[in-house]
Amino acid sequence: MDAQGRGRADNIDPADQWVLNPNTGEYELRLTPSAPQSAVPRPRRPAPGAGAGTPRGRTASPQAPGRTVPPQRRRRGAPPEEPLPGRRGRRPAKQQKSKAKKVLMWTGGTMAFVVLAAAGAGYLYIRHLNDNITAVSDDGASTGGFSKDKAINILLIGTDKRTGEGNESYGDSGSVGHADTTILLHVSKDRSNATALSIPRDLIVDIPDCPTTQEDGTTETIKGTDDVRFNTSLGQDGRTPSCTSRTVTGLTGITPDNFMVADFNAVKTLTTAVGGVEVCLAKDIDDADSKLKLSKGTHTIEGEQALAFLRTRHSVGFGGDLSRIELQQQFLSSLMRKLKSNDTLTNPAKMIKLAEAGTKALTVDSKLDSIGKLKDLGLELGKLNTKNLTFTTVPVIDNPAETVKATVVVNKTTAPEVFDMIKNDVSFTEVKAQKKKEAAAVAARLKGTKADASEVRVQILNGGAEAGSAQAELEYLQNEAGVLKSENAGNADADLAKTTLEYAPDQADQARRLADIMGLSGSAMKPGKSVENSQGLPTMTLTLGKDFKGAGVKLNSASGSTPEGVQKSTADKVECAK
Repeated sequence: MDAQGRGRADNIDPADQWVLNPNTGEYELRLTPSAPQSAVPRPRRPAPGAGAGTPRGRTASPQAPGRTVPPQRRRRGAPPEEPLPGRRGRRPAKQQKSKAKKVLMWTGGTMAFVVLAAAGAGYLYIRHLNDNITAVSDDGASTGGFSKDKAINILLIGTDKRTGEGNESYGDSGSVGHADTTILLHVSKDRSNATALSIPRDLIVDIPDCPTTQEDGTTETIKGTDDVRFNTSLGQDGRTPSCTSRTVTGLTGITPDNFMVADFNAVKTLTTAVGGVEVCLAKDIDDADSKLKLSKGTHTIEGEQALAFLRTRHSVGFGGDLSRIELQQQFLSSLMRKLKSNDTLTNPAKMIKLAEAGTKALTVDSKLDSIGKLKDLGLELGKLNTKNLTFTTVPVIDNPAETVKATVVVNKTTAPEVFDMIKNDVSFTEVKAQKKKEAAAVAARLKGTKADASEVRVQILNGGAEAGSAQAELEYLQNEAGVLKSENAGNADADLAKTTLEYAPDQADQARRLADIMGLSGSAMKPGKSVENSQGLPTMTLTLGKDFKGAGVKLNSASGSTPEGVQKSTADKVECAK
């Protein structure tokens, strides 16, 4: 039985049963006097690696004749709830707006990115839809799950598996479900910016050996292969999304926290649930392969037409997968603008539709298989402003080993810099909030007198930089910068993404001098305490992080400086497909 028929009269809109309590700020399930009591299906977590089970639920006994359900009592002294004119029991518009702000989130990444929007947006009702979600093992390929106090990396995978009504006509009807569209979504630690990195399906990569949980609970290691298309990291030889996750880590050096997967059905059902997505074309498109036929200009598309739009490639750009990626990024930007600008997230009925459609189309890793975790992830992503979301693609070049160009390889000149920016949590766009915060830190910590270099006493630790970096920086400081009272203290206890300098209050003038020499920002300076050096004298501690580029190289790189030649776009801008 579907969600509309579980112990509830067919003429009752489920959205009408959720009412904002102005005294608590929470949504509560209320019944009108004429409605029979509704039973909520008991959420049941599927076994590891298993699909969704049959939902359980109880159907409440009908009301006794002549008996009504009393309204919920108001707390003593609390103001009465004021209904909107003509809409009894609805929540006030002001409270509706503030609540919507809490649940507002954005998406990115064709099938899986759209599903992620539904999971976060519909969290008010999604807790009743646990049985819709399919979870598979992460096989140890993730970090163990995202954290609220750290940067977030989510791997979003759209497969080309042809399941569901009408999908058998698309391309290879026998596809096992390859990684057709893959996006690594990085959200900064302070949630002020994000980067959506598209990975071309035809990129030549090395797929590692992948320990994979089988249906019977045993583990089998699927042998890796070198110099193959990225899309074969899923489906081929029985590979699961955890193998795609391992492949992404090998490619970028970034370990995803979680992964989410969706197929063709997600695009069709979710674009319909949201009421369609507006797209812009700079020319007419008539693509027989994707079955997309649209004239030049602006269109609102959903369902089959939206799927055709996301699959088309021969009629846009250079006719290849890279052109299709740009088309998908434009589509996702438009989707996020719509979710943010219209009444989708303030309309309970639409939110329920998104939640229903999203959870049915969604496969998540075993670390993200609870409603609470999905809700928490949605709230974290909802803190982002779309203008600070950058879409970009792994920098590539044509495969030099091919005469007829069909695949691409990593551009070894620019790709490492893109990967490093993401690993070090550097924004691809300028973020005003970050600049203000940085300016305040600089004013507070860098302003003031500076000690002579000869008076600076510091010990150097390697906290994530390349081996030998501490000794190399020591030699530079002593021989080139005049910081003679310095010493190499070995390796730090933990790796850091960014270089830091800790100092006691009476060492502030020394810290400012060293910051000037090394190009340290105010946020890199950590007022704290000194330690004793090998001579028993108080000294500052300089810990070289992963952002350390070499002895004598200044560290203060600004956000927004994308490597030259790297394609990027932001989600707040309207672009027309060419």
